[in-house]
Amino acid sequence: MQEPQEKRAVAFVDGQNLFHRAKEAFSLSEPTYDVHAIAATICQREGWALRQVRFYTGIPLKQYASRLLAGWEAKLARMGKQGVLTYTRPLRYSGTPPIGREKGIDVRIALDMVRLGRLNDYDVALIFSQDQDLVEAVNELKEIAQQQRRWIKVASAFPKSPQKRLNKGLDGTDWISIDRMTYLACCEPMPFYPAASAASLSS
Repeated sequence: MQEPQEKRAVAFVDGQNLFHRAKEAFSLSEPTYDVHAIAATICQREGWALRQVRFYTGIPLKQYASRLLAGWEAKLARMGKQGVLTYTRPLRYSGTPPIGREKGIDVRIALDMVRLGRLNDYDVALIFSQDQDLVEAVNELKEIAQQQRRWIKVASAFPKSPQKRLNKGLDGTDWISIDRMTYLACCEPMPFYPAASAASLSS
């Protein structure tokens, strides 16, 4: 399988996973990341041609977190203006007090990774997640590469933690750690919502 001269990349961003890993690694309380900027920075560094950024997240229901929902709506609208394709699902609530939890996002990411891979829409899948549930999709992409006799690289990017045990990407992928300086350079100039609301995010 010949390595292409131009390597087309598609970034798949698990928004909640990226937020929580950055919170742990850098002690940040808000998901102020600019996913297009982060993906573009990594692709430029690796010599890949970024073709698309896809963002996935659960969002709260209005009756439980109206301020946080308004913040996410503003953030998603900004992403749309950047050309980022977004996919959202409402959080599912349970318990007393109700706690919102994300369901089905990893399945959607996996389906899109495999579908776009089969369609030959990219040469590099750049995944912003440490969710090992995506490994099956990674293995499927390797099968697709064999069947179609073409070159496919899968990389997983994650905030670099001071705890070495947390610096692990998806099994079977190239690991790309994001240091604090790089992450902060790729944040939005102004947050879309208060830190107090962001603290209620859950996955």
